[in-house]
Amino acid sequence: MTRGTKAWAAFFATCLVCVAVDAAVVGAAYLAAFILRFDFAEPSWGWRKVAISYLTVCAVHLISLMLCGCYRIAWRRIRATDLPRFAGAMVLAAAILTGMRFLMPDMMLAHIRPPYSITVICFFFATVGLVGVRWLWRLYWMSLQKEDELLERLEKKFDNSVAARYVTGRVVMVTGAGGSIGSELVRQVAAAGARRILMVERCENALYEINREMVRAKCAAALKPLMIDCGDRMRMDAVFAEEKPSLVLHAAAYKHVPMVELNPEEGWRNNTEATRTMAELSAAHGVERFVLISTDKAVNPVSVMGKTKLAAEQAIMEMNGACSVAAADKAAHSKTSFCAVRFGNVFGSSGSVVPLFREQIATGGPVTVTHPDMKRYFMTIQEAVSLVLQAASRSEKAIYTLDMGEPVRILDLAENMISQAGYRPYVDIPVIFTGVRPGEKLFEEIDVSEKSAFKTDMAKIYITRPS
Repeated sequence: MTRGTKAWAAFFATCLVCVAVDAAVVGAAYLAAFILRFDFAEPSWGWRKVAISYLTVCAVHLISLMLCGCYRIAWRRIRATDLPRFAGAMVLAAAILTGMRFLMPDMMLAHIRPPYSITVICFFFATVGLVGVRWLWRLYWMSLQKEDELLERLEKKFDNSVAARYVTGRVVMVTGAGGSIGSELVRQVAAAGARRILMVERCENALYEINREMVRAKCAAALKPLMIDCGDRMRMDAVFAEEKPSLVLHAAAYKHVPMVELNPEEGWRNNTEATRTMAELSAAHGVERFVLISTDKAVNPVSVMGKTKLAAEQAIMEMNGACSVAAADKAAHSKTSFCAVRFGNVFGSSGSVVPLFREQIATGGPVTVTHPDMKRYFMTIQEAVSLVLQAASRSEKAIYTLDMGEPVRILDLAENMISQAGYRPYVDIPVIFTGVRPGEKLFEEIDVSEKSAFKTDMAKIYITRPS
């Protein structure tokens, strides 16, 4: 049985449960109407006929709900804009029952049509009851939803006190400061007590937004927004000479695998050569610590993006003297310590599938998944930034990796996001497969086993062994 078939089977089973609950609600409303109308006394035609007439009343209400499309709305997705639909169904039911009473006045037919007063009272009780149970279920369901559960693991918590002490009082440069990771780095570095933050970002609007946010937050650190391409050696050299940063967090990079695949020269220039430029300038100007934001796609890369990031890692490792005698001699005259941090996909960041899925769900779908077996490692922005700050505060000239648990199947992520939005996968929102794109793997590789990595004294943080 396919996932779609299972989803539709579950949908019909859920509809049967909904119909049963609605029948109970209508029954309670109908009984309450009689109790209120006859002041807890038994009607003249007896409770037995009241019970029989309920069958008619219930059928009319359920048919009205069905005709008005109320069963197409998942309970967890009910909103204020849906209330007219339910009110309309109840008006239709009341109109049908009133018409039955008018057209069949014979008391011998009392068991199939209720009195006018009962119909009116039942209308109000049933409307409140049917909407009320759905709204209560929505509130309960929403209380259970946590976005980080989409990771299918607990979010890693880090003690950032050591990293915060390291950052306090420093001049910190953050490249790509307007991006998802870069902007969070700016926030966390400011919170840690940096004296001055150099926000390097070539996208005008992104730089404007993070600068405005930090100003409105009354950031204690001195801020300097710098609209510069970090690959511009001349301009960046002037910034290093003037500002003298002691910590560089290099997050600027192209991250969209398909786009870099189509523009390999620009990917190499921005991801690799710009990193080399930043590393050489850091060494020349006596930066104490340089942290490169890398990716799990640099492990046995098949995409251009992965290869550019691997080359960027190799470039800074050479600056540490790890790969050549000449580079080692150069590094010996510099106090700069270089390291890289490999991320999985950052959950919710620009360029990840999460914003794409949210957009597709908001427009009613379809949600597009490249392959049913596609898997990726995910980490939250908080985890990613914590890992960067931890790496910044350490002394190893190495590549750091976070143990991110088991990879997440993208199809499962898509289905869970549809469900969290209050829709039913394959029923309310279709899921379609578009095919693996150039440069993509079905599985990314993060190996933190003993043969591939050293465990550090910080939980879940590993150092990749040299290959």
